Amino acid sequence: MAKGFRQMLDEADALVASVSVEEMAQRTDDPALVMVDIRDPRELEREGMIPGAFHAPRGMLEFWIDPESPYHKPRFAQDAVFVFYCASGWRSLLAARLAQEMGLKARSLRGGFSEWKAAGQPVAAREGKRD
Repeated sequence: MAKGFRQMLDEADALVASVSVEEMAQRTDDPALVMVDIRDPRELEREGMIPGAFHAPRGMLEFWIDPESPYHKPRFAQDAVFVFYCASGWRSLLAARLAQEMGLKARSLRGGFSEWKAAGQPVAAREGKRD
């Protein structure tokens, strides 16, 4: 029988470390961390993003991470901890698990961008494309 998304989330949650909004708010200037927003571009345009975050659409993640891919982004070759986030934390938890399986040091932002905003943390307008 196929796995449901709840089972997939539970498995990912057991394997991937999550960080709280409070912890990330204190570390946004830490060069050893790269915040990765995996939301759809329309979400970014509508709601903004965490200042300094790197946008990597969820649908391109595997291609951008793999150094053998013609779509590889050098940002993913950095020696850093990558903290993935989406709106609620579900997509980013699965993305962080995938990134971890591909060899990255990956974390997920617990509660996602919604919790970030609810906590009154800063939000920036989406900037142009970045690598």
